[in-house]
Amino acid sequence: MHLYDIPLLFALIGLTLYTVLAGADFGAGFWQLLTGSGSRGERIRDHAHDSMAPVWEANHVWLIFVITVVWTAYPAAFGSIASTLSIPLFIAAIGIILRGAAYALRAGTSTPGDRSKNGRRAIDTVFAISSIITPFALGAMIGGIASRRVPVGNAAGNLFSSWLNPTSILVGVLAVGTSAYLAAVYLAADAVRLHDADLERRFRVRALSAGVIAGAIALAGIAVLHSDTHTLYRRLLDSDALVALVLSLVAGSATLVLVWRSRFEAARYTAALAVAAIIAGWALAQNPTLLPGLTIQQAAAPHDTLVAVIVAVIAGAMILFPSLALLFRLLLRGQLDHTHTQPAPVPPAPLSTSAPGLLGRLAAACMLAGLGFLTIANAGWAHAIGVLALAGFVVCGFAAAVPSLLSERP
Repeated sequence: MHLYDIPLLFALIGLTLYTVLAGADFGAGFWQLLTGSGSRGERIRDHAHDSMAPVWEANHVWLIFVITVVWTAYPAAFGSIASTLSIPLFIAAIGIILRGAAYALRAGTSTPGDRSKNGRRAIDTVFAISSIITPFALGAMIGGIASRRVPVGNAAGNLFSSWLNPTSILVGVLAVGTSAYLAAVYLAADAVRLHDADLERRFRVRALSAGVIAGAIALAGIAVLHSDTHTLYRRLLDSDALVALVLSLVAGSATLVLVWRSRFEAARYTAALAVAAIIAGWALAQNPTLLPGLTIQQAAAPHDTLVAVIVAVIAGAMILFPSLALLFRLLLRGQLDHTHTQPAPVPPAPLSTSAPGLLGRLAAACMLAGLGFLTIANAGWAHAIGVLALAGFVVCGFAAAVPSLLSERP
């Protein structure tokens, strides 16, 4: 691994987390559109909203992260992508804004009455439609990049055919399908936590149907890639990307089995793995080319900029990852549910003062080692050690600063 590869690896990790987490958020809106009317439909819409409301803002952190890293570390590629694909990028931005406004406005329609119900129905409709067009637009952008329709240069590609082509439409539809699939699995697991058998059954059926449909779209997409993007098709089958695609198939099949057996908590992780493996397969097939005629090395920023990006990302992870881990732990334990009435748990006692002191010194040593290996050495193995050392700095530094969050309560 070279230094210029590391920020792209970070961006791919962020893209994967955004797809897995925000994808489920988008999928919740998809199911709100298909619930129908009546009290049962209202319960499904409320369940989808209440499950995603505590984390939807945190999920979009990953999109901002990906944009920032690519913008800084690969400016030529980012400028070409953002200018040629400005239309789907604008559509996705509008969709995200409308979804955020819907989350805020829905709280104002909680009073009883026909006008309130009509207002909520209108808000839910806007939310659901924007939850479909946003992942489609983002997926179409990925399809345009994968099919090499985004050339290097300011708006050098066609503003429409770059994202309205067979491969882009395939990826956009697949993005919507996998979002619905992830959301159904997650919402079924949340229904189990709430001891709501009716909602569990309904989302179990949705998860099974969405999983089968998403898998069928992915398999049918092979024919689309063969005819429209033969280079990508060949790379998917002839490189390490094939391993990732097989892993996705296995994980997706395992998810269907787990959902069939109502093992929803385990299905959360296998469903996420199936989607993440698709992204990994695309990245492996695309490597080492970012855009036509532009490799990762050619697109990379200067050495000092890359080092600054790597250090900033890993230092920021010290705050971001523990905070998100705490948020999702509270959510999965039901402590953020609207029906949760148990008193807040008493914070656990801090660890002994000797352990934080040792961990603090170890964190400082990891930081110095990471900066040294990244800035002084030029070998790929040294850069890998530097990244691992900085990752150790994140873990040890957080353990020293906030030890109470690492303790578990029964």
